[in-house]
Amino acid sequence: MKVKWYGTATLMLESGGTRLLVDPYARRCSRAPGVDIEEARTADAILITHPHLDHFADVDIFSRDGESVYVSESGIELARRNGLAAHRMAAIAAGDEVRIGAFTVRAYPARHCRFDAATLLRLALSPRTWARLPQCVRLLRAAARFRIDERDVLAYAVDDGERRVLIFGSAGMDADADYPRAVDLLVFPYQGRRRMDREMIPFLRALEPRAVMLDHFDDAFPPVTHRVDTRRFLPTVAEYAPDATGILPTLNEWTEI
Repeated sequence: MKVKWYGTATLMLESGGTRLLVDPYARRCSRAPGVDIEEARTADAILITHPHLDHFADVDIFSRDGESVYVSESGIELARRNGLAAHRMAAIAAGDEVRIGAFTVRAYPARHCRFDAATLLRLALSPRTWARLPQCVRLLRAAARFRIDERDVLAYAVDDGERRVLIFGSAGMDADADYPRAVDLLVFPYQGRRRMDREMIPFLRALEPRAVMLDHFDDAFPPVTHRVDTRRFLPTVAEYAPDATGILPTLNEWTEI
């Protein structure tokens, strides 16, 4: 199995001739490389961890007629209200398991990361926010059209018979969920709070992954977001999961699992 990070929380997994696309999002900071749309459209199915703007709003760019987009039931209703192609979507909930080509996908309940005061203050006080206030307001209004509740937030375990990947779209675990342990790769979204390295520690302790890869640490939609400082990532993995490999991915490059 191999995985490619396209930026934000957008991933492609490939094994045995099957491709899965996760949380597709096409908008980018102008300084960042764009998503390879044509490559992303080769996916056999799309998984949505939660239907927020930066995980779901661009799904029509990537999906095709007859292709399944797996998202929560209320996410399909959000799609209808926002003019997205709901007929391409299939409802998935925690506990469901689906077979997609070479992959078995199981959905688990998860939680959305709660933004802390430091992160919100950084946005409110940033000169970049005030210099681009109209754009900031437009983005926040767009985000408000994609409001979700806890049942909409999922994690996915993707297994090809040899390797297992556990993907979180936001940095929150469900206290009652029985997540798989010792997965070959944990994908951890590094966005939402000032010290994401501290937010990662409970994941490392509870899940004991063999490798950890970050995503969602880039400047996804400025001026609302900033690139997150990842310098504490590898030291945190070394301290709390010393047998695990830490992976800071490079945009648009495949990583073998």
